Amino acid sequence: MTTNKVIDWLLQGDVVIQYQTHRDLLKSDTKVVKALKDRIQFEGWGKQFLNGRYIKIHTGKGFYHPKSTNTHYILLDLKNMGISKNIRVIEDTLGAIFRNEKGSDGGINPSSFIAESDVCINGMVLNYASYFGVRENYLQSIVDFILLQHMNDGGFNCRLNRKGAKHSSLHSTISVIEGILEYSKKGYKYRLSELREVENQSREFILQHKLFKSDRTGEIIDTRMLMLSYPMRWRYDVLRALDYFQSAEVPYDLRMSEAIDVIKKHQSADGTWSMQVRQAGEVFFEIEEVGKPSRWNTLRALRALKYYNHES
Repeated sequence: MTTNKVIDWLLQGDVVIQYQTHRDLLKSDTKVVKALKDRIQFEGWGKQFLNGRYIKIHTGKGFYHPKSTNTHYILLDLKNMGISKNIRVIEDTLGAIFRNEKGSDGGINPSSFIAESDVCINGMVLNYASYFGVRENYLQSIVDFILLQHMNDGGFNCRLNRKGAKHSSLHSTISVIEGILEYSKKGYKYRLSELREVENQSREFILQHKLFKSDRTGEIIDTRMLMLSYPMRWRYDVLRALDYFQSAEVPYDLRMSEAIDVIKKHQSADGTWSMQVRQAGEVFFEIEEVGKPSRWNTLRALRALKYYNHES
């Protein structure tokens, strides 16, 4: 396909893909973009999530059960889709989470037997809670908890407060800085300057690893980080990192080059990117098939390459 044909193919997809294609690739008129955004809750994937079957608090088990299909990940998916705010079921669900799921350390903690909150979960919570406009006073203890978990090497690791991790994790780091970015974009002020400094240090941590390599040996940390999937849940991969960097308007850095090359090599002859792997665990419903062209991955790859002027 030519680039125009790939765009046409994206525009034949779910209204979520249409919306983000117009917003990010075509830079369409704001009225066009808003009209598409407003349709997400009534059509396709957005409607499936909001039909009352999935989004709910699981009494006695918390919002993080079962592991792969839970309220927490629905909220993250809806945020990543760009669904409209002020949807009653989402507001009610978030209210219940902040009333019922806070741990003694101030973080959101769905576990009934692990005392320490998980910084990876809290980064994701900060991400979607900020997007949906949760009151700042609800977020303050989450911010306090996240800042306490920042590690000396610049990033985060969810095992720090549980098992004394010595080195940050790309998985935890990306989840946290996505949350900080959304918090900043939505105009929250509490400890914002500290969060921004932490975000900058975390970006440097990722760049020191050239997005997927050991900073000590230069070896690939995990080959799964080079494989494209959606949704990612808590897992890190190079496309997720590049998509974050372009969203944060981080200037091109030479240390991104190898990751950009990985993305370009994954492009199929028809101009699309496939769904290479699906993360382990159950799914709410099949969004896209493994081994088939993926509109989600194609959209995200194109906007990252477009931002860094590396279009194929």
